[in-house]
Amino acid sequence: MAKYCPVTGKKPISGHTVSHANNKTKRRFEPNLHVKRIWVASEKRFIRVRITARAMRIIDKNGVESVLALLKKK
Repeated sequence: MAKYCPVTGKKPISGHTVSHANNKTKRRFEPNLHVKRIWVASEKRFIRVRITARAMRIIDKNGVESVLALLKKK
């Protein structure tokens, strides 16, 4: 399963870990993913999604129905 959020489109990016001696080693910045069960009133069922913490805030603000409509449009 890919580390990708379907709502925000966030995915891992690469960068450096920088030590005190300014040595740089490669690392990955992973998105803050959570598996959530969200109630969809129109379908009268829960859906299980793997979304970021930012996507949870978007769903709280705009509502599940509008976010699902945008996902189906993509």
